[in-house]
Amino acid sequence: MPLFDLDRASLERYLPEIDEPADFDGFWATTLAEARTFELALTAAPVDTGLALVDTYDVTFAGFGGHPVRAWLTKPAGTTEPLPAVVEFVGYGGGRGLPHERLAWAAAGYAHLVMDTRGQGSAWGAGGDTPDPVGSAPAAPGFLTRGLLDPAEHYYRRVFTDAVRAVDAVRALDGVDASRVAVTSGSQGGGIALAVAGLVPDLVAVMPDVPFLCHYRRATEITANPPYAELTQYLSVHRDHVDTAFRTLSYLDGVSFARRANAPALFSVALMDLTCPPSTVYAAFNHYGTGTGAPPKDITVYPYNQHEGGAAWQLGRQIHWLADVHRTRTDGTDARPVLAAGTRG
Repeated sequence: MPLFDLDRASLERYLPEIDEPADFDGFWATTLAEARTFELALTAAPVDTGLALVDTYDVTFAGFGGHPVRAWLTKPAGTTEPLPAVVEFVGYGGGRGLPHERLAWAAAGYAHLVMDTRGQGSAWGAGGDTPDPVGSAPAAPGFLTRGLLDPAEHYYRRVFTDAVRAVDAVRALDGVDASRVAVTSGSQGGGIALAVAGLVPDLVAVMPDVPFLCHYRRATEITANPPYAELTQYLSVHRDHVDTAFRTLSYLDGVSFARRANAPALFSVALMDLTCPPSTVYAAFNHYGTGTGAPPKDITVYPYNQHEGGAAWQLGRQIHWLADVHRTRTDGTDARPVLAAGTRG
C-alpha cells in the first residue's frame, strides 16, 4: 500500500478548522448529568479463570440511560494497596471477549478495566455481552449511521456516555486509586478514549492508537474503507441528509474532544492506514490540548503500516511511557515523559 495522504511535513502541520457547534459543551454537560441521575449500580463478581497471578472480576455498571454495561476487571493477584488503573475500550465490532485475553496491563501492575461496547461483539474476537436497547431510524449496516439525523439519538452519544461512566465505575471499585486513571485503545477504542479525554478533566494519561471517529468529513473524502464508508453509503442514498448528518457528527468528533483534553497523551498513527487516514489522526493530535494549556503529548509514527499500526510494539511503548507519567507525577516535577529515541518514526 503506497502513501496516499498528505506528506509527513504537511501532516505535522495539519490543523484543520473543525465545524464545531456552539452548544457542544452544553450538549455533553446535559448528557452526562442525565446519565448520572441513574445509580451507578456497580457490581464486581469474582471469576475463576484458572490464572494464578491475576484476580479477575465480572463488572457491571449503569451507562447511558441507566442501561447495564459489562466489563472485565483484572489486577495482580492478592494486591491490597490501591492501584493505578487503565480503562480500555474495544475496536469496531468487537466485544470485551474472554477475561484471559488481555493481561498485559495487570502484569504491569495496574487495575485494568476493559469495557464492552453496547450492541457490538459479533464481528471478530470472542464476543460481547452488552446489548443496546435503543433503536434508530434507518441506517447503513454497521453503527456509524445509527441516529445520524439527531445528535441526541446517535449511537455514539450512548457509547461515549458509557465510557465516561466506565471511568466513574473503576474509580468506585475497591483497590483502585481514583486519582490515577488512564484510558487507552485503538481504532474505535482510540476514538472513544479521546471522547473520554475531553469529557473527564482529571485523567492521568490518554493513549489513543490509530483513532477512529475523528474529522469525519475529510475521512469520507479520502477513503473508501469501512467504517467511514458507512457514511458514504448512507449519504449516497439519502442525498438530502448531508448537512444534517455532518451537523450530528460535529457533536461526536474526536478533534473537538481532543481540544478539550488536559492529560498527557501518547498517540500513534500509521501512514498507510486507509481505515483511519493519517490526516484524521493528526487533526486530533495537533489540536490535542489546544483549549486547555497544551498538556504534554507525543505521537509514534509507523510509516509502513496500515490499520494494524504498531500493535504489540505500541503496547510496549505505552507501558514504559505510562510508567514515566506516573513517576513524573509522583516526583512532582514538570518534566515531560520521554520516549526512547526514534519513536516518532
